[in-house]
Amino acid sequence: MEIAVVGTGYVGLVTGTCFAETGNNVTCVDIDTHKVTRMQNGEIPIYEPHLDVLFERNIRDGRLHFTTDLQSAIDKAQVIFLALPTPPGEDGSADLKYVLGVAHELGKIITDYKVIVDKSTVPVGTADKVKEAVAQNAKVPFDIVSNPEFLREGFAVDDFMKPDRVVVGTTSARARIIMEDLYKPFTRQGNPIIFMDERSAELTKYAANAFLATKISFMNEIANFCEKVGADVDAVRIGMGSDTRIGKRFLFPGMGYGGSCFPKDVQALYHSGISEHYEFKILKSVMKVNERQKTILLGPILDFFKQSLTNKTIALWGLAFKPDTDDIREAPALYMIEHLLEAGANVVVYDPEAMHNVKNLGKYNITYAQDQYSALEGADALLICTEWSAFRNPDFAKIAAKMPAKVIFDGRNLFDLDKMRDLGFYYKSIGRETVQH
Repeated sequence: MEIAVVGTGYVGLVTGTCFAETGNNVTCVDIDTHKVTRMQNGEIPIYEPHLDVLFERNIRDGRLHFTTDLQSAIDKAQVIFLALPTPPGEDGSADLKYVLGVAHELGKIITDYKVIVDKSTVPVGTADKVKEAVAQNAKVPFDIVSNPEFLREGFAVDDFMKPDRVVVGTTSARARIIMEDLYKPFTRQGNPIIFMDERSAELTKYAANAFLATKISFMNEIANFCEKVGADVDAVRIGMGSDTRIGKRFLFPGMGYGGSCFPKDVQALYHSGISEHYEFKILKSVMKVNERQKTILLGPILDFFKQSLTNKTIALWGLAFKPDTDDIREAPALYMIEHLLEAGANVVVYDPEAMHNVKNLGKYNITYAQDQYSALEGADALLICTEWSAFRNPDFAKIAAKMPAKVIFDGRNLFDLDKMRDLGFYYKSIGRETVQH
């Protein structure tokens, strides 16, 4: 099948590459000339495990192409995916200017029937707006489909190639047949393609992400309460997760959720409710809890250093909002860096993949270390913000040798309390006993 993907951000590039992997001829479109040139030369612009192998293979085999020319990309395409940014506006609502802008252009240039697919996460009713935008200029038939993505950063290739489900919102029998044919290679193991109307599909994505964000914030509330009453959040988490009605996933406490999806989607759903004169009171609380949780360790750090971080050096491990990605959008580490700098601390950071993205922001006066241990040279404390695998079982003797005092603030609960006690560390995690050195 001939496919065009408009937008080569995280979702667009994964979508285009994975469709090419199943034999389709895919052309990805972007307005960024430099980025397109890099991709044409085989350079992948994002870090995502396993994506590079598929990316290189499908370019080599002539199934994956990149261009800045929208017209040439959509001429042959049967299906056009819109994988465009929907950034939050000033009030938190999703900004559809990029999606609707491309929709207007498509109406001018399509010359035969097309299936136009909203792959971006968009508010309920967007398919109607896209249809109206295309129809203003279109002289040929077309259908609009809502096909939200459910890709976890760090696992996106597996999620696309072996999806739990594929949600397709369409009331068109013709579009349904095309979408079913397109997704059959990905659902051979029996995971369903779920067809529904466009509005239900749009809401499904928001509802799923908002529920998961709620689960995370609830567990963080429980963790904070555990510290008040002397309970252990790990024991509570295991006891809760063994209930099949609740499940084990998304029950790990930490420094809150970040990234490109949960913060934006919860906010957008909340403001969609406001526009319909309905207040999601739970989501309002979820956002409030998460905002507080991002800097939950700031108070304990200040308390430990008697409210003064002047001339103190804090080593920080992990800048990405989660492991196995270089995405720093809404990353808790960035919030902690801002507060630590304001308090007068020197901050030295290390992340396996995300340091270049933080450097490109150009807004933090911090030091970037070459590896996780060199970040510790002379540091008064170590703060862990991202649970990269390389941080889970470090050389504690090397840590102790490089730091004047053995002090760790762990925002991801990576280490065993008894082990920290035996090794003589001061160890503050979340929702658990603080180990005193």
